[in-house]
Amino acid sequence: MIDSKLSFSINLFWDANLSELDMEQHAAYIVGRVLDYGSWDDWRLIRDYYGMERIKTVALGLRSMERKSLAFIATVTNTPETQFRCYTLLQSKNLHWYF
Repeated sequence: MIDSKLSFSINLFWDANLSELDMEQHAAYIVGRVLDYGSWDDWRLIRDYYGMERIKTVALGLRSMERKSLAFIATVTNTPETQFRCYTLLQSKNLHWYF
């Protein structure tokens, strides 16, 4: 269950029942959502709760992440983007051609 002291943005978990989310069990879901859609306050909440090492570990294993989120977490953790699992999966996607 998400701690009542943690007040995430209301739009962040629109598709989940907050009473069923556990900060430890659903860490990947929470970190992924905050990285892709969260505000600066949401980022500070997970940073204070999990710590940078745990966020880095979780982010390294995420299957998908927005490009901006990937650049941010790679910069903040001083980790090359190529080490993130989502980087490899992003490279295999066909992009639209821009004329």
